[in-house]
Amino acid sequence: MPQKSKIAIFWLDNLIWVIVALFFLVNVFITPYFFSVNNIINIFYHSAIMSMLVLAEGIILILGKMDLSLEGILVFAPGVTMIMATKLIPGGLNPGLCIVLTLVMGGLLGLFNGYCVTRVGINPFLQTLSLNIMLRGFILFLLPFSIHPLSEIYTFAGKARLFDGLFPVAIPLVILIFAVFQFMMKYTTFGRKFMATGGNPRASFISGINTDRIIIMGFIISGVLAAFAGLLAAGKQDSISNAMGQNLLMVAFAGAILGGTSLDGGKGTIIGMFGGAILLAMITNSLNLLGVNVSLVYATEGALIFLAILLDRVKVRVKNNILQQNKMKEVLEHKKNMAVLPGE
Repeated sequence: MPQKSKIAIFWLDNLIWVIVALFFLVNVFITPYFFSVNNIINIFYHSAIMSMLVLAEGIILILGKMDLSLEGILVFAPGVTMIMATKLIPGGLNPGLCIVLTLVMGGLLGLFNGYCVTRVGINPFLQTLSLNIMLRGFILFLLPFSIHPLSEIYTFAGKARLFDGLFPVAIPLVILIFAVFQFMMKYTTFGRKFMATGGNPRASFISGINTDRIIIMGFIISGVLAAFAGLLAAGKQDSISNAMGQNLLMVAFAGAILGGTSLDGGKGTIIGMFGGAILLAMITNSLNLLGVNVSLVYATEGALIFLAILLDRVKVRVKNNILQQNKMKEVLEHKKNMAVLPGE
């Protein structure tokens, strides 16, 4: 492939960081207090919960599926754990054990999704949508009032700060999680099988990959990440309420698509998903600093979902055109080399 085409595809795959840089530069000049240390820290801190949901949704999108249960898992896993710890079990539970139970519950809910999708054959859209509605209904029934205050250990990830309260612990935790997944997806056998399963499930199955197991693992990971997002949300507000995570699902979906994850499956990078989450946080932060009405902020998030889908279609079309043109050039070059001049 010509170097020019490689560069073009590279920029297409990393378009999110170009958009992030441009949006940041524009806001430096037009948005008051945007370019300040405290505000930049604030952007990263408030993007932490969304980042986990973007990563969870992006991983499922790579598999060519969709997970609409993330909102429900986010509130159900910590909610039920705290109900057990404070009301059902005499003497309560150790806060560290509560953290483990929260993540395990998220993983089990993801396992349920994966099993129903692969073994039972339920459409992933319908399966995860129904689970999300069920979890929301259960938590509204079980948790009509907020649970607070919470143990400092349980809220550590979302609430604790370093350097005399200046730097939230959630920021390095989220960056570390993204770094681990970036390494896993790019440099491990599991990551290669994961990408292959999303790109071409039939060919992957024929080549010996247990595609059902990979899909189930993807849903388990997604559930654990959603539960961790619930831990961050609980720590941030120092309580657990039945409203946690509302209206975040489709915005997380937009973040994953903006980050370069394709709706067709088999395409996407972890670092791109992180960029999508940061862009969403910057947009919300900028609109709030400019004093935009809350309803318009919500409308903007809806427009971002449309923009993300449109951008995905445009990128796929442009990339396919580049690859097709290169293929045609290779064919013509091959014919030219194979041609035999008369008299030779």
